[in-house]
Amino acid sequence: MRTMAGLTVFIPVYNEESLLATHTRQLVRFLDSLNLPYEILIGSNGSDDQTVSILSGLSRELSGLNWFHQPEKGVGAAFKEAVNRAVYDRIITVDMDLSIDLKFIEQSYYLLDDHDMIIGSKITGNQQRSWIRRIASNIFIQLAKRLLHIDFHDYSIAAKAYRKELVKQYPGCMDRHTFYVLNIILNASRNGCKIIEIPVSCSDFRKSRFNLLNEGIYKFGNLFKLWLKMMTS
Repeated sequence: MRTMAGLTVFIPVYNEESLLATHTRQLVRFLDSLNLPYEILIGSNGSDDQTVSILSGLSRELSGLNWFHQPEKGVGAAFKEAVNRAVYDRIITVDMDLSIDLKFIEQSYYLLDDHDMIIGSKITGNQQRSWIRRIASNIFIQLAKRLLHIDFHDYSIAAKAYRKELVKQYPGCMDRHTFYVLNIILNASRNGCKIIEIPVSCSDFRKSRFNLLNEGIYKFGNLFKLWLKMMTS
C-alpha cells in the first residue's frame, strides 16, 4: 500500500524573472494531479532582478508555495537552508526551467519509501544538451569513478531526491556551491545508505546559470582535493 507522506519540491533560483511565474504554475498543475500533500519551496540565492518580487506575489496566490531569499549567490547554501525549512521529509530538487521530465518527481516520491536517495541520471537516460556540457559532464563522471571509486552517472543539482534525515547526517558536506551533491552521494554510499540511480529525460539548451569555466575549475578542483584527502587519510 502506497504511503501518503508529503513531498517538498525544492528549486534554487538565480535571476529567473522571465520564467518564474509560468513555470511555477506549471509545476503546481503537475503536483496537483498527483493527489499528494506537497509544498514547492523556492530558494533565491543572489537574485538581483524581479525574482523576489515575483515570488512574493506568487506566494499570495499559490497556497502550496513557500520561498526564501539569500542575498549572496550559492546554490549549496540555498539547499542547506531548504533542508532546514522543508515541511516534509521527502525532498526532490528540480531546476526552474523544468528541463527534467517531471515524471521523475512522482517516480522518486515512491522510491523514497524504500531508499534514502534517488539519483536522476541524464547519461543513462536521454539528454538534449550542448555538446560542451555533455563532454564536461562525462569527463567529470569518469574521473569521479576512477578517483573516488563510486559508480554513478550524474552529480548535478537537479533531479535528485533525498530523505531529509539522510541529508541532515552530513551538514559538513554542504558547501556554498554545487559540489555538495557529490559529497553527499560519496558519504551516503560509503555508510551503506540505500541509493538508487534511475534514467531521466532532459532537454536543456538555454544559457547556463553558472559561468561554465569557473564552474569547471571549481568542480574539478574540489574533486582532486577530495581525492588527495582520501589518499592521505
